[in-house]
Amino acid sequence: MTIYNLGSINADYFYAVPHLPAAGETLAATSLGKGLGGKGANMSVAAARAGAHVRHIGAVGPDGGWMVDRLMEYGVDTRAIARLDTPTGHAIINVDAAGENAIVLYPGTNRCITDQQIGLVLSEAAAGGTLMFQNETNGQRYAAETAKSLGMRVICCPAPYETSALEEVISFADLVILNEVEARQHRDATGRPIGEGTNLKVITTLGAKGCVLMDNMTGQVQEFGAPQVTPVDTTGAGDTFAGYIAAGLDRGHSLEQSISLAVRAAALMVTRHGTADVIPDLKDVQDARF
Repeated sequence: MTIYNLGSINADYFYAVPHLPAAGETLAATSLGKGLGGKGANMSVAAARAGAHVRHIGAVGPDGGWMVDRLMEYGVDTRAIARLDTPTGHAIINVDAAGENAIVLYPGTNRCITDQQIGLVLSEAAAGGTLMFQNETNGQRYAAETAKSLGMRVICCPAPYETSALEEVISFADLVILNEVEARQHRDATGRPIGEGTNLKVITTLGAKGCVLMDNMTGQVQEFGAPQVTPVDTTGAGDTFAGYIAAGLDRGHSLEQSISLAVRAAALMVTRHGTADVIPDLKDVQDARF
């Protein structure tokens, strides 16, 4: 089958800093790097490297041709990426010595995707395929509703977190993947767990501690540990995890099997500096010795 990923495409600018800046503080960076990023692009690359056929739905500006080329090099189908006159999105990423990061996003073309563009692409999709999306673009509700009507699996990764954005699509989702901070934000905003009273499955990632899977239909909770590694950069680890989940499900693996592989991929990812350009492929993950 095919994974259709409605997702952002960014140029990532990495600044190595002694610590993450506080309000009003000016820091001198010790190095600068540039690469392909955006939560959407990261997830597309991860799913492709995990062995899935991925079609990316997105947009770039006149400065984004190299990003589309890079996605193609990594095995992503880029035919549904629009070329617009607006500047491409970018991210300013500060990374400290412990590998923690703080990110500022400029959305650019990521917020210029039309329902018509999404509809034309999904008109080629088949029942049993997968739609995944994040919150760095527009059009999530239209895409989720359309995909659900076609009998597709819908995976929501609600980052950056917005309560209204998640509530708008949750009735169409089969699986939500988010981190513990985002899960806490939802509980604080709504007073209830995500998808309470529905058939939704929710994966909450816990960083070095792995993740928790909640099945709202059965009430079952499963914990998955993560390999112990020394992190150098946590940027893109959650995106790698989500992409590997989608790829595993697309290949017919159970959700539990997909999670077990995804936690290994994320653990390997945090030992590398960068984002989409360093996401491990399936052989890397399977051969890793933790």
